[in-house]
Amino acid sequence: MNIDNLKSQMRKGMLEFCVLLLLRKDDAYASEMIARLKDAHLIVMEGTLYPLLTRLKNDGLLSYRWEESLQGPPRKYYSITPTGIEFLGQLQNSWDDIARSVNHLLNPATPDITASHLPNPTPPPVPDTIPPAPDITLDSPSPLDPKDLKDPKDFKDPKDFKDPTPSSPK
Repeated sequence: MNIDNLKSQMRKGMLEFCVLLLLRKDDAYASEMIARLKDAHLIVMEGTLYPLLTRLKNDGLLSYRWEESLQGPPRKYYSITPTGIEFLGQLQNSWDDIARSVNHLLNPATPDITASHLPNPTPPPVPDTIPPAPDITLDSPSPLDPKDLKDPKDFKDPKDFKDPTPSSPK
C-alpha cells in the first residue's frame, strides 16, 4: 500500500471542509486559497480546486464576484453563503466526531465522552413515585433542648451566637 496515495485521498476528503474554513473569515480567489492551503501543508493543485469551487458554487455554498486586478486579468473572488456557513457547521460537527473517535483509538486510556457531544442527551429517567423515607429511631435522647435553640439571625453580631451543640473533645 502506498502511503502517499492514502494521504492524498485523505486530503481530498477534507478539502471541501478546508475551503469553507478559509472563506468563513475572508473572501479569496483561487490562487490565494491554494497558497493558504499550502501554508497549512495541504498541497492542492489547481486541477483539484477549480472543479471543487464550481461544485460548491452550484450547490449554493459559495458565491463569487469579479474584481479588477492591478497585476493581470480580473480575479474571481469566492465568498461563503449563509447556506455554506450552515453546511460548514455540519462539517465541523462531523469533523469533531471523527477526531474524537480517532483520538479515542490513539489514546485508549482517555475516557469515552461520546454522550457529551450529542445535541440533546437523554436525561435520566424520573421515577413515577418517590419511595417513602425510612423510619428513623434514635438510640439515645437528643443532647439538645429545644428551648436552648436560637436562630443566629436574632443576634446583631454573629459572634454573639453560641452554638448549643456540645463540642467534641479535641
